[in-house]
Amino acid sequence: MRILIVEDDPMLGEGLQTGLRQAGFQPEWVKDGEAAWQILRHEPFSAVVLDLGLPKMDGLEVLKRLRAEGQKLPVLVLTARDTADDVISGLDSGADDYMIKPCDLGELAARLRALVRRAAGAAAPIMQIGMLSLDPASREVRYDGREVELSPREFDLLHELMLNAGKVLTRAQLESKIYPWGEEVESNALEVHVHHLRRKTSSDIIKTVRGVGYLIPR
Repeated sequence: MRILIVEDDPMLGEGLQTGLRQAGFQPEWVKDGEAAWQILRHEPFSAVVLDLGLPKMDGLEVLKRLRAEGQKLPVLVLTARDTADDVISGLDSGADDYMIKPCDLGELAARLRALVRRAAGAAAPIMQIGMLSLDPASREVRYDGREVELSPREFDLLHELMLNAGKVLTRAQLESKIYPWGEEVESNALEVHVHHLRRKTSSDIIKTVRGVGYLIPR
């Protein structure tokens, strides 16, 4: 899952990026509100961790612009503004969750997983489709009761397809969610990951929609 961190404090931003990467996310980090606004207009993310006291554009302004454009992207505000009025203002401006600095990285990761899960309409923490199950917290995948060893990219691809079960996702949509921004992607990389997932689970678990993309049926 690609997560955008918007934080102007260098030490905190680096710590968040390192911690969320270790928790299995693909975090990208920008240091001001204007940069956040520009990247969010052009790049897809699964969620945003947003500070409020930012240079160039306040975090609340970024949030209000996102919601004014109809973006439903989950936003978790992470800030030192800790009064009840601050929390109310953040939530009323469109935040999906609100945490006070300093925070526990494990709790932050769990809240992000919950936000992404709810945004996809999934209530249960462990995703289950037929004989296939995926636990985003432990990054464990099982098929027909046996554990399946996946590479980080294979796991991210499977997770994205399961989050959108029943929907056809294009190559561009999938690549934008499983590869960091600006990373060069080999032309057949996605097909290779799909092939490996089918080999490790079942040949018919992922359907190819010719000329469009891939899906996992509900």
